[in-house]
Amino acid sequence: MKKIMLFGRVAAGKTTLTQALRGEEIKYYKTQYVNYLDTVIDTPGEYTERRETSGALALYAYEADIVGLVLSANEPYSIFSPCLTSMVNREAIGIITGIDKPDANVERVYRWLQLAGCKKIFPVSSITGEGIAELAAYLKDDEDGVVPPAKNAAGDEDAKQNTDGEKSGRKIIRKKPPKKLAVKKEDKPKGLETYLL
Repeated sequence: MKKIMLFGRVAAGKTTLTQALRGEEIKYYKTQYVNYLDTVIDTPGEYTERRETSGALALYAYEADIVGLVLSANEPYSIFSPCLTSMVNREAIGIITGIDKPDANVERVYRWLQLAGCKKIFPVSSITGEGIAELAAYLKDDEDGVVPPAKNAAGDEDAKQNTDGEKSGRKIIRKKPPKKLAVKKEDKPKGLETYLL
């Protein structure tokens, strides 16, 4: 399973989600520190809410494969600013927790996570288990060891078999090198003296 780091405010459901993903019994406890588990990094909500520590969490994201921005379905406002995902150097997904709550507004929270920059968003309920299987399947590593083919500049799939003698079944993707652009002498920028009056 890919390692995921969870960001969210206090009471967003990060610890409960962690317990659900790990198949543990759901019981409340307050996360007091960055809890580094085998497949999940659970963070205290105060670290996300405070300006002094939220930047440090973004830097700490290098420890994870995926960053999960967590918002409860009944949030009164979003703590994630637009384009926030550009701060982390990992893929960022959105997770909407508590979709089973009577005052849940999933569409509004979905839009907030889209504004924050999340491409994939998973509505889940850690209590009923709804959506947990889909999130776990997304976090699961590719079991067959095949790297998906990449598209080159022409749009063709360009996958060649591994030629180093390994029998792992993995494919190595080799993209064609980009064409070098010829720069004409007259296309070069003029010196600074031509721009000064």
